[in-house]
Amino acid sequence: MQQLISPLGAPVADPSDLESLAAVYAYPDQVNRGRPWLRANMVAGLDGGARLDGLSEGLSGDADKRIFGVLRALSDVVLVGAETVRAEGYRPARARAEFAAARAAAGQAAAPAIAIVSRSLDLDLGAPLFTEPLVRTVVITVEDAPEERRREVAERADLVLAGRGSVDLRVGVAALVERGWTRLLTEGGPRLLGQLAAAGLLDELCLSLAPLVTGGDAPRIVRDAEMPDVQRMRLVSLIEQKGFLFTRYLRHPGSDDPVTP
Repeated sequence: MQQLISPLGAPVADPSDLESLAAVYAYPDQVNRGRPWLRANMVAGLDGGARLDGLSEGLSGDADKRIFGVLRALSDVVLVGAETVRAEGYRPARARAEFAAARAAAGQAAAPAIAIVSRSLDLDLGAPLFTEPLVRTVVITVEDAPEERRREVAERADLVLAGRGSVDLRVGVAALVERGWTRLLTEGGPRLLGQLAAAGLLDELCLSLAPLVTGGDAPRIVRDAEMPDVQRMRLVSLIEQKGFLFTRYLRHPGSDDPVTP
């Protein structure tokens, strides 16, 4: 069984079709007027764990990977924490022929850039993420990061300085938007997602629920977040396929959300 339903229960699209998924997950029109929209894409088991055997990969499935690819193909930039880059073996985003015409029409590059948040700059600069990207990788770090290491990173990536002691994500995201990247996507990990939510930057959450009870001590999708208040979200779409649930939540009206896509 597989279907896509609205919160009212009416079927609205075919989840196996990339074009249909792209329509369902389209960014709001505000991105075309220079106003950013930050969505997160995360996966969890039924008991809330965001990892299995230390990685999110173990929670994924074919439909999850399909939606993952669509969300990347719609975005200008993928924001990710350095811990996740190291653990998941991140590679550059690839160009996809199915989305080439739409990206060109929207003035987007062939593939989204990857932007890494790293306070320590503990990054493998010989990895494909720095040697083979279609769009030069961006690293967002602190002003007081070691100067020599900053120089090394700046040779392989565009360096953004945002805050001292800890990365100021508001400054970092603003720097991405200044490049014209208004379609923002974060893939976590849990600590970065927590920081983005606490900073009031999260507009949308695309959460995949795997039909697994994993146990263990895996973190939730939001970790170590000192939230100033509970952020209310509203469900706008739900896909079911082979027991997996793919949810899409938007910031609830009245919580600084000016848009209803």
